[in-house]
Amino acid sequence: MASEIYRRPAGTGLTPYEQAMLEEAEKHPIKYDEDSPKLTSEELAEFMPVHFTTMEERAQVMEKKSSVAVLV
Repeated sequence: MASEIYRRPAGTGLTPYEQAMLEEAEKHPIKYDEDSPKLTSEELAEFMPVHFTTMEERAQVMEKKSSVAVLV
């Protein structure tokens, strides 16, 4: 099955085909393996949003990230 990538106008909903694809995907369990392990709560907390509402919000998050000590 090939991936489909395209753009559509903002605010448009899913097509019936896309809705059916999502409903079918929900029926299948998630399979974790060595290439895509299940993440812990701590690992998930490391993710950051890629879009911020304001530059101030971005600066606050970046400041918190830079103050965290990393053990290697």
